[in-house]
Amino acid sequence: MVLETNMAHLRYEARLLADEITQQVELRFDALQRLNNIIGYADDPSGLSYELRNNDTLLSWFEGIVVTNRDGDIIADWPAVIGRVGLDNRNTEFFKMLRGTRQPYVSEPFIGRASQAPLVLVSVPRIDERGEFMGVTSGVLSLDAGGLFNRLAKVRLGEQGYAAVVTASEMILYHPDSQLVNTSIDRKYLNPLLDLALDGWQGDGVGTLLSERVGLQAYAQVWPANWVIGLYLPNEQAQLPLSGFIRKLGWMWLLLAVLIMPLLWWILARILTPLNHLEAQIGEVGSGLRKSVSLATTMQELQQVATTFNRVEEERQTLVDHLQERQAFLDSVLNAAPQGMFVASFDGTITYINPALLEMLGVTPDWTMEALLHQIHPYDRESVRNMWLNSLKNGNDFIRQMRFTHVEGEMLWLDIHARVVVLAQGGHSLGLVGVVKDVTERRQQEALQRWEAEHDSLTGLLNRRGFERRLEEAFADFLKTSKPAALLMFDLDRFKPINDEGGHALGDEMLRRIAQIVAWKVRRSDHVARQGGDEFGVLLPSCTLGQAQTIAEALRQAISEVTVVHSGKEYRVTPSVGVTSFDERDASVDDALSRADAASYEAKGKGRNSVVVNAVTEKILPTL
Repeated sequence: MVLETNMAHLRYEARLLADEITQQVELRFDALQRLNNIIGYADDPSGLSYELRNNDTLLSWFEGIVVTNRDGDIIADWPAVIGRVGLDNRNTEFFKMLRGTRQPYVSEPFIGRASQAPLVLVSVPRIDERGEFMGVTSGVLSLDAGGLFNRLAKVRLGEQGYAAVVTASEMILYHPDSQLVNTSIDRKYLNPLLDLALDGWQGDGVGTLLSERVGLQAYAQVWPANWVIGLYLPNEQAQLPLSGFIRKLGWMWLLLAVLIMPLLWWILARILTPLNHLEAQIGEVGSGLRKSVSLATTMQELQQVATTFNRVEEERQTLVDHLQERQAFLDSVLNAAPQGMFVASFDGTITYINPALLEMLGVTPDWTMEALLHQIHPYDRESVRNMWLNSLKNGNDFIRQMRFTHVEGEMLWLDIHARVVVLAQGGHSLGLVGVVKDVTERRQQEALQRWEAEHDSLTGLLNRRGFERRLEEAFADFLKTSKPAALLMFDLDRFKPINDEGGHALGDEMLRRIAQIVAWKVRRSDHVARQGGDEFGVLLPSCTLGQAQTIAEALRQAISEVTVVHSGKEYRVTPSVGVTSFDERDASVDDALSRADAASYEAKGKGRNSVVVNAVTEKILPTL
């Protein structure tokens, strides 16, 4: 209840704050749009400066107002800052976005050139009556004194709770620790809930905070600015009310027990005297000293208990006899079974392993449950344990494939199917009986088939299918985390004469040698593929464009030194290498592949045996 109450409070506060900041942002958008209607769309600096001075009431919302023409040049500002008019912003992130979308936009945070304070630009496009883009009107908003986050400073979440605001690009806009403002979120503190919120999710949950403590979290989106509001409450802070209540309740119960205990002790002693006799006789029945209980008491209730106990004891003895017979039959069946089989009790302990399974695992009957569990592969051990406990708790079948280390060191793949065995008479269960199959050979065959499906049989490199899958994975990782990745594409110059003069066997030998050289030259984490014929590709994760160009030059030099000999004649080939990297404006992997192919063709057109880089211009942040 305490958790749900705190979660509901965080969720409500997060939505309330998000709505309030959304309203503040939209009001500033509206104010700038009204200013656009007043100043018009002409590029007269003196007229624009006059109108900005007459509308200086906007300075209650902004640190300053800036007007930019359609070419990205600042033509007017208020208050006037020396050197700001005339600045070229055509390559800045916010100007490109506004010119492209023609929608209001809040820029990424940056440090002001004059104030040295963290700022953002709240901007609207200047669109004339014909729908032409005439420039941008922007308000400079300080993250320290802009008033936008004043409400966050007043949020009260106990002594340790707090609120924060970040951009979708992982920049911190507001935090109680002012030193964190306008810094990127440390990746090691990017918990799963915050990661989801940066992708547009809204909700709440429990996770690790920046202080590395576990706490309650709630997230809401400020859609017009592409910001995320997060509210955080450490777990110990959320449980303080409950802890205080439990302490008070404990003292009350202790006082009550001290006052009532003597009286209860005397009453119970009188009542339990006949029960003590009954207990003693039941113990004698359990130890085999007697077959039934017999009480000399006038208490009808105890007489009924004694009669019921005697009847239950007779039924129990009958069931024990049947159980022993069934147990003997089961032991015979399990010992003779050619398949690996085991029996486990409902506390999870394996009580029996048949000879076939002992031989399969290479263990002896005296192996403990913990020793067997230790032989399971570390990657499978925890999930197997959890699934086993779940089957014991709910009575469900345990069906699982896992890796097991034979005592001689061989890794086995085992298929296990265990289920509850229930006796027909009385519905009593013996425990779990499991069947174990060695499917190592089948799993190895499946792994070989998967490998062959994605690898080139001639060179052992990735084929086109395997390379495209890794490209898609690297591109998805780039979109999510902005981790750079580079791509090399090349084919071989003067390869056809090798096939024509020496035959395909000589050409295949040349391809194998080149594949080996390329695999040696790149890192273990890189992916090399033969896409068909004499075409090759190399994916370089976590690699910048400059590093990729260096690697490409090394590959070009190494490949040009590879030779094959036929009938006394030596043959060489050279590569025409195209280099590019993923860019945030790429709609798909095909865009990067097209750039790399184009660069490779350009290298071939320049006379072959060369490296051509096809790059994309990066974003530039505004400088005001």
